[in-house]
Amino acid sequence: MQANLWLKQRHKEDNVKVIKPTNEPNVISRTLENSITLGVPVILEDANETFDPLLDPLLAKQIEKKGSDMYIKFGEQGISFNPDFKFYITTKMSRPHYSPEICVKVTMLNFMVTQDGLLDQMLSIIVKIEEFAKYERRNACI
Repeated sequence: MQANLWLKQRHKEDNVKVIKPTNEPNVISRTLENSITLGVPVILEDANETFDPLLDPLLAKQIEKKGSDMYIKFGEQGISFNPDFKFYITTKMSRPHYSPEICVKVTMLNFMVTQDGLLDQMLSIIVKIEEFAKYERRNACI
């Protein structure tokens, strides 16, 4: 959930849209179509190890340029592609196994918390409560 929180915080002013594989296919399709056109970031939360074929053009970044406009084939038709659009996929699985075809198309980040990372987070919370001035100074340095 750390990645989801970080992404939502990062795109707070962009009104990031959140979809889940359990949503109705029509809802997912409409949300993605509108977001691609308007340039709104989308997070696919709780993803499985397999993806709907509808996402293939997004994952492969099959964007075509016609004149000064950019298009992507999404579903049955081509829609205009806004370069501000971002697509993120998160999962709760600790060790997901994606096919090589998927791994080639995407960039994967591991947000799993390590013992040292958890200790650092806990110390940061304690310093924030106990000595707020030092906490602010530390964040300014970072």
